[in-house]
Amino acid sequence: MTGMAWMWMNAGSIYPSACQELLPIVSLTRWPESGSIHLKAIFNSDCEWLKIMGSIFAAGGVVMWPLLVFSVVAIALIIERLVFWVRLNRRQRRVMQDILRTYRQAPMDVYPKLRQNINLPVARIFLEALEIEGASPKQFHLALASAMQAELPHLRRFSTLFATIISVSPLLGLLGTILGLIRSFDAIQLGDIAENAGAVTGGISEALVSTAAGLIVAIGTLLFANLFRGLYKRQVALIQEYGGQLEILYETHYERRSQLEEGAYVSS
Repeated sequence: MTGMAWMWMNAGSIYPSACQELLPIVSLTRWPESGSIHLKAIFNSDCEWLKIMGSIFAAGGVVMWPLLVFSVVAIALIIERLVFWVRLNRRQRRVMQDILRTYRQAPMDVYPKLRQNINLPVARIFLEALEIEGASPKQFHLALASAMQAELPHLRRFSTLFATIISVSPLLGLLGTILGLIRSFDAIQLGDIAENAGAVTGGISEALVSTAAGLIVAIGTLLFANLFRGLYKRQVALIQEYGGQLEILYETHYERRSQLEEGAYVSS
């Protein structure tokens, strides 16, 4: 058994003392009385949950380490994407309705508002297209489509990493299953099964735990990846909706400006 695996299996006996040492710190903090009692109860539980998790981790074998890395990476990416989509959806519709209303009434006043909301993907797309001076409606449409295509990778950020974790995690679990079965068969071939019962059951545990861990990581990541994929499709639909409204307004202002210029030319 490696030193790291020993640490995980004996985590319950190592960390209770550390938990007890934290009790004076908990008592000195300004927690409400009920909260302080609750924290002391947690620290006095001898960290049984840590011992259980350490035993399960050690039973899963060597493949548990890459699965642990995958799970940490997946959690970090999920949190980042959740924060991104929550912030985006919280204010996007209100801001874009205000921008379209402003552009309808006073086109020149829309630029400061777009720059104030430059962290929104739709605002960046609109600003890039509107900054092209004298563009015809067709040219404006092409500029809007080009800006949208440039923005899409930011909305699909980390999708490749999610796909990698989803596909590789079950394979790592399968690898752990094979390694566990190899351990069990090796123990059976060594001699009496009764004498090597511990090695046989250890191999079976490694096979089952690693498979379960790989599936848990893959399924959890898949659920959130599908959620983000749905949010991405919804965002693309909203960009197309707002973009279509802006194109109509742009064409209206363009025709009005052309008529004014033509009238001024005729009168001169």
